[in-house]
Amino acid sequence: MPESSPIPRDRCALITGASGGLGLEFARQLAPSCETMILVARREAVLEENAQALLARHPHLRIKIFAHDLGEASARSALLASLAEQNIRPDLLINNAGMGDYGEFHSSDWDKNASMIRLNMEALTHLTHALLPGLIAQRGSIINISSLASTLPIPDFAVYAATKAYVTSFSEALRIELREHGVRVLAVCPGPVKTGFGDRAIRETSGGSLPVKKSFYVSQGQVVSDSLRALNGDRARVYPGLKVAAAALGIGILPMAAIRLVMSFRPRRS
Repeated sequence: MPESSPIPRDRCALITGASGGLGLEFARQLAPSCETMILVARREAVLEENAQALLARHPHLRIKIFAHDLGEASARSALLASLAEQNIRPDLLINNAGMGDYGEFHSSDWDKNASMIRLNMEALTHLTHALLPGLIAQRGSIINISSLASTLPIPDFAVYAATKAYVTSFSEALRIELREHGVRVLAVCPGPVKTGFGDRAIRETSGGSLPVKKSFYVSQGQVVSDSLRALNGDRARVYPGLKVAAAALGIGILPMAAIRLVMSFRPRRS
């Protein structure tokens, strides 16, 4: 288990997508240094199980769970209303909830594309906007989970990569705006991680798995520990894992013409 976060105690962290994957790993690593934790995801029963497991190891924690589909505007409004009614003011916002879709755009399901756009971009932006006054007042922090995919136009991941490009760009701009207010903003850009994301992104009609080398995967624990260290160091962006960081560096120096050529030979699965 990675070391606990260096973030000071008496923090109130709100984590979206907290039913599993990186969201749950953030909760585990932040638990020793948090006073209050707000876990948000769609599945209430899973959130309750996660909360009980965290409390068993960290009885000092105060945990609130909210079961909402953040892709729906009404659900986000209900969450924000509940936080206001209970006078819960997070000073650490972790926008982790997201989804993907792997396959050619022309054969994609529009409803799934629309849900992905709403969750990956709209929900993240809405929650940040709504909670920002409290974050500014407390000189808090924001962690937005983006992706290495945000640096590339990726065939078969066209919409997902585009939504993550938005997340990274939004995070960078917001960081500049909020610097004078003492609010830290970090864009986390992991490569492939074993979280179940790939299983959900693969279409039922295609089967199989994402065409990614196993050696390129980074563990959930390392993604989160690297992210928390980057936040503590007030970095703007982090690419967890040496191979992912090296890939990001290489992508950054390539001209777009070269990137187009490389991506045209990218391994694909029909």
